[in-house]
Amino acid sequence: MTETHALDQILATLDPTNAGEYVFAIVDEVPAGTHPFAVIRDEDKLTAVLPVDEAEEAGLPTEKRYAHIFLGLQADLDSIGITATIAQILSARSIAANPIACARHDHFFVQADRAQEAAALIADLGKNARGWLPNA
Repeated sequence: MTETHALDQILATLDPTNAGEYVFAIVDEVPAGTHPFAVIRDEDKLTAVLPVDEAEEAGLPTEKRYAHIFLGLQADLDSIGITATIAQILSARSIAANPIACARHDHFFVQADRAQEAAALIADLGKNARGWLPNA
């Protein structure tokens, strides 16, 4: 997507799917043999977002698990309001919303035991947004 579209148009394309369970592991370096979804550099450590099975194989804690909700929409880094709108809806239901924005897609990580509810809320938002569009 090379241009920023109106928020309603972008939200109308929401099609969330659960892309698996992950952990946010605090590490000094990315464990060998793992394929993190993301690596975020903090001041003194790295946070590696790893599939649960890879974290277990690397001997990392896996008690706090998060479902990766792929939003199914295409947006760019200049799109305004996507993350805030979804985070607000999830937080209203006390669902932790941990977003990761990429160049073309946004992703949310929510408590694994709330994944189905979170995906349903996001899907409802998309359905409602389709109703806001002219000639919908």
